[in-house]
Order: sequence, then structure tokens, then C-alpha cells
Amino acid sequence: MIGIAEAAFYAATLVATGFSVVTTLARTSVIAEHLVLHHGFERRCCGIHGSGAIVLGCAGMVDLCHALQRRLGVPVIDGVGAAVKLAEGLVALGLSTSKQGDYAAPISKNYLGLAAPFSPR
Repeated sequence: MIGIAEAAFYAATLVATGFSVVTTLARTSVIAEHLVLHHGFERRCCGIHGSGAIVLGCAGMVDLCHALQRRLGVPVIDGVGAAVKLAEGLVALGLSTSKQGDYAAPISKNYLGLAAPFSPR
């Protein structure tokens, strides 16, 4: 699965050495910070400072993308669009999530107790 924040962060790193996340509500800044850390972009994200690219922090801001890009003169990344295009690219290449290693299906096991009737074996 490709999330809109992750897709936008990746797209921003392809067009600039740093990016900022802009959101409509101050209280969602904590969520954006968590996503930046979770996806490993803490070295590339400049926070709210001016930078080479801006990642919109809310899918509802998509209508502002082109106007902000023209006004600020930097790439402005819409996470929804970035996620769709990255997913299209993976599909076009015939790629999907690996079924080996960390992403392998869980090892089948018998259920006990009340769940026993639902056991896969």
C-alpha cells in the first residue's frame, strides 16, 4: 500500500534536496511529523521552513497545489496525485509487494479455545 504522505515525500525527494509539509490545521502538524519520522524522511524534511519543495499535508488542499507552485516558484507535491501515479507505475511494471521475508504470509497454525472451529487446518 502506498500512502499519500509517503508518496508525496518520495516525490519531493526526487525534485529537491529538501521539502516542507504544509497543513491546514496546527494540530495535524504532530501527525505530519510522525509520518516523516515513520517513513524515514527526517533528514530531508525542513519542517515549516522555506525549501526546495513543499508536500501538502492534507488531501483537501489539492486545489491549492498549482496556485502555490506558481506563487512560490517551487514544486508543490499533492500526496493523492503522487500516490496514484506511483501505484500506476508499479502496476505498469508488474510489481507488487514481495511475498517473501518480512512480507511473507503468516505461518499457518491451529486456533485454540473458542476460535478452534475457525482454524485453517
